Amino acid sequence: MRLMELSPTGTRVVTGTLVFTPEDIIRFARQFDPQPFHVDPEAAKNYVFGSLCASGWHTCAGWMKMFLAYWQGEVARLESDGLTAPKLGPSPGFRKLQWLKPVYAGDSITYSVTLLDSRPLASRPGTWINMTLNEAVNQNGEPVMRYEGSVLEFE
Repeated sequence: MRLMELSPTGTRVVTGTLVFTPEDIIRFARQFDPQPFHVDPEAAKNYVFGSLCASGWHTCAGWMKMFLAYWQGEVARLESDGLTAPKLGPSPGFRKLQWLKPVYAGDSITYSVTLLDSRPLASRPGTWINMTLNEAVNQNGEPVMRYEGSVLEFE
């Protein structure tokens, strides 16, 4: 089964929702993006965001976490139906990454993926490259992150 058969081009699939707690924001930022507005709630009040907010990279990592959990469930579902799930990975990259709105402590972020295009790779028979639109919205339905990604698919 190909990804395009499972999720036709243009079909938006919600992969999951993640709540960004102050503790998670600070823990991630201390290790990967230790700017004051990500690690210190008091200092964050004096920055443009006005409050503790998640690193954009944390928001992106949340997308991957939710996608992998979703995909593991899909693989299990397909296998229980006697079908073979598409074999995905790795990604050769992404483009047009946008952090559209801050993700604040307590925000509930819902992630999605939409297949934009799928084409065979001439250089690798039996391999396709899938282009996706990957998005995140907060609990108010406001977009907070968006990027175009690609993922390889193998026979």
